[in-house]
Amino acid sequence: MGSNIFQTGLRNLAIAALILGGGAAASEPRHGIAMYGDPALPPDFVSLPYVNADAPRGGSIVLGNTGGFDSLNPFVRKGTAPWQLAVFTHESLMGRTLDEPFTLYGLLAESVEVSDDRTEVRFVLRPEAAFSDGTPVTVEDVIWSYETLGTEGHPKYHGLWDQITSITQDGPRAVKMTFEAGNRELALLAGMRPILSKAQWDGRDFANAPLADVPLGSGPYVVSAYEGGRFVQLTRDPDYWGADVPVRRGTNNYDKIRIDFYGDSTVLLEGFKAGEISAIREFNAERWTTQYDFPRALSGDVVQTEIPHGKPSGMTGLAMNTRRAPFDDWRVRAALIYAFNFEYINDTVTGGAQPRITSYFSNSVLAMQDGPAAPEVAALLKPYAADLPQGTLEGYALPVSDGSARNRRNLRVATKLLQEAGFSAEGGTLRDSDGSAFTFDILLPKGSTENIAIADIYVGALARLGITARIETVDDAQFLARTNSFDFEMTYFRRALSLSPGNEQRYYWSSEAASAEGSRNLPGIASPAVDAMIDAMLEAEGQEQFVSATRALDRVLTAGSYVIPFWQFSEGRIAHVKQMKHPEVLPIYGDGPNYMPEVWWWED
Repeated sequence: MGSNIFQTGLRNLAIAALILGGGAAASEPRHGIAMYGDPALPPDFVSLPYVNADAPRGGSIVLGNTGGFDSLNPFVRKGTAPWQLAVFTHESLMGRTLDEPFTLYGLLAESVEVSDDRTEVRFVLRPEAAFSDGTPVTVEDVIWSYETLGTEGHPKYHGLWDQITSITQDGPRAVKMTFEAGNRELALLAGMRPILSKAQWDGRDFANAPLADVPLGSGPYVVSAYEGGRFVQLTRDPDYWGADVPVRRGTNNYDKIRIDFYGDSTVLLEGFKAGEISAIREFNAERWTTQYDFPRALSGDVVQTEIPHGKPSGMTGLAMNTRRAPFDDWRVRAALIYAFNFEYINDTVTGGAQPRITSYFSNSVLAMQDGPAAPEVAALLKPYAADLPQGTLEGYALPVSDGSARNRRNLRVATKLLQEAGFSAEGGTLRDSDGSAFTFDILLPKGSTENIAIADIYVGALARLGITARIETVDDAQFLARTNSFDFEMTYFRRALSLSPGNEQRYYWSSEAASAEGSRNLPGIASPAVDAMIDAMLEAEGQEQFVSATRALDRVLTAGSYVIPFWQFSEGRIAHVKQMKHPEVLPIYGDGPNYMPEVWWWED
């Protein structure tokens, strides 16, 4: 089934949007907007190409999350909310397609108009756009949402607001925004912010709302029932305003989606085997081949579906907090990567079935290339040569072990790096120049059984270096609070990356984000070279500049040894009841967080 991902001309055109670059968008109202070039789909498209426009509606499914929740507001920093709410209960002005690197089509907005230099964007709302209580979505709601999210919402919304120089009503159903020059992605990001009801929050504290204050949205589902920490039920709105909008046609087909919460992934899997859950994503290749032989699977009542993709690997692993010594020393970080016996751990945990992440954008055209930097990449990096991590220009590759448990060769390299950083072993304990023992904690969520198993093997390897590492497990709420405030030494880290990286890279890796609590820059990366490569990427006007800047960024991040990489997820694996169906045509992004259940349906 995966072979049809790139077969159609439409998919070739989608990838060309990334590769070809192209001129600025025309200054006239259009049905969509692309980062480079034109949208692949014409103005009169009926539905997205990977969607069954005639999918039947009906049926109820149960999904499972690990941990718990103490909030139903996914747009603020306070509390932990089910991530699905932002996807299924709220909408933005434009909708993103999973079949193009970065293209948006009209959702709440019927058209978008951008200036040639992309410093100005104008959206016109659909007259039928409405919240789930029947009230219309107005320009006043839009402006209020951008300002409120940008000032009181989760920090991930603040960056765009800080770059909007003005936002005004420009007609009965039109809103216009202007930005500083030099960042062509802002016009697209402006189309992706969730829109909330201003009237709902009149006189209420948006940032500190209690559990019962569920944000009103315009999406296809509403929260119809919940029990704190245990479950949330979403019911499809029978009067949903956007069912026939092209980017929505054929999607959101289930009548009810219940989300049950489990203590950890092991208990969740057992719940699926027992028939309490309708579908589950499996991230371990060995479990996929060895543990899905339970009665319901053998009888055919449960189906295993694999969804390949063409997106970058992103980064999954253990992040080191460079805000704290000795992780601020690249030699220490490099030594800890050498001590991580990937080949042995991969074989033990996944049966060796999953390839390693080799860089942040590996598995894509955006990935850094082997060996010395190409001339166009080197030209971007050379102004920062004096401060670049070792191997950035010359070439960097992760250490490879012989696969044995001892990992002697790499441990010898790690020992040498630690000695260069001022550490020495005394009586089997590694100590710094002041005589303090090298000890640290690895912070993990209680429910992450696989990551705990990985860390347990790693702790044993570190002991052979004289390092005492302890695994500290906390519940989901504590884990979120600790990572948001950067209160850790080493922790689990996952960043999914797209074929069109943009402004979110500042939120992930910039010097400014390193000191902003709640940002996604967990390692605390504060590098002028990283900042400059992000700027170069955002200012690129075509394929060559964009790819070179992203490859340069990839080199600095990877050689900086900020994260100990695990394995990549080269395909999505979904086990589900046989009644859950999906289209044969697959998008280039494969299985994203909301691909299942958004484009799936129920068929008896």
